[in-house]
Amino acid sequence: MALVVLFSTLSFTIESHYCGDHLVDTAVFTKAKKCGVDADTTITPTKTKSCCSDTVQVIKGQDQLKLNTFSDLDFSTQYIITTFVYSYLHLFKSLPKQSIPHKNYAPPNLILDYQVLHDVYII
Repeated sequence: MALVVLFSTLSFTIESHYCGDHLVDTAVFTKAKKCGVDADTTITPTKTKSCCSDTVQVIKGQDQLKLNTFSDLDFSTQYIITTFVYSYLHLFKSLPKQSIPHKNYAPPNLILDYQVLHDVYII
């Protein structure tokens, strides 16, 4: 539920830089890299129309959340939720603690590996 609230309130921008009809760069949360054609003003000192364009898409998230409390619900809904929670909590019963008799048992050391000795392998 927290992830749903996080992603529904998240706002971000997508910037794209086009050189003519060719997409040069797309960036989320940062500025898009330029192609460098706009910086070349030493050759043509007159003001000419650039072939490059930038597009910015702003995706806005939800900025107001409605918070409901348990007391805002009607009586029948409160009763159903309370009954469900009570029955679910008492649905599972814990098992009695069992003793493990071989908990501290250490197996004997193997002197010979009989599977290798007799060439018996489980495949």
